[in-house]
Amino acid sequence: MKQLSFIKRSNGEYWVGDGFPVRNMFSYRDIASEISPFLLLDYAGPTEFPPTTQRLGVGQHPHRGFETVSIVFEGQVSHHDSMGVGGSIGPGDVQWMTAGAGIIHEEYHGDDYARTGGPFEMIQLWVNLPAKDKMTPPAYQGITRAQIPLQLLPNEAGVVRVIAGAYEGAQGPAKTFTPMNIWDMHLNAGGRASLMLPAGHTTAVFVIRGAVRVGDAHVVRTAELAVMQREGEQLLLEADTDSHVLLLNGAPLNEPVVGHGPFVMNSWEEIDQAIRDYHEGRFSAV
Repeated sequence: MKQLSFIKRSNGEYWVGDGFPVRNMFSYRDIASEISPFLLLDYAGPTEFPPTTQRLGVGQHPHRGFETVSIVFEGQVSHHDSMGVGGSIGPGDVQWMTAGAGIIHEEYHGDDYARTGGPFEMIQLWVNLPAKDKMTPPAYQGITRAQIPLQLLPNEAGVVRVIAGAYEGAQGPAKTFTPMNIWDMHLNAGGRASLMLPAGHTTAVFVIRGAVRVGDAHVVRTAELAVMQREGEQLLLEADTDSHVLLLNGAPLNEPVVGHGPFVMNSWEEIDQAIRDYHEGRFSAV
């Protein structure tokens, strides 16, 4: 059985642009080796925005060397990038953007949401690319709520939305470069889930809302991240209250992680090259 390694709490709160008030749960600066292949998790919300005619969000900015995964629970987010791809996602939808060799994009509140305002809650996760795929061509996956399979947990313990990987035969729609599972889970109070996951892989449970016992009964509460030991295949979860959690599971890359702002590579020479390429216009404009 997988045992708890440690519980990680927020590194602090800050604004991304003027549209995303986030709590940073981890980044490549603090637990890069322990959380590989994942690099960063920002939790935005829950918060409330009033109706506005302003365009709230974050303007054009570059990325290289990894993927961004935006999961919306409340509100609406619009994306445009230098590949000419754009779109809006709402509650239950996911944007999976592969920055790869380099991309410039912008993210704003969707027009429909801005007009009405209301609750806003989302997660942005950064997923590392292995060294051999750092310079892969940029790509974009727009995944709607209807495309994400929903599986019931045994004994009415709750439900699992399979974004990436597979659970009990349900295959998530996200295409990934390395093996991983990303599951959006709702657990009913008193519900117990026994999940089988690959031994040797990173496993972390982020509690979006509620209180969940993991492994040998450690309680993980709202806006806390439980990072499990890699040994064992069985992960036990028990919800003390109705709970919403995001499960992250993936094969660690075991490669150097060198990051500078929006660039994550394997060496400082590659970071310097990314900065030069961006400033010399080798990333096309939105």
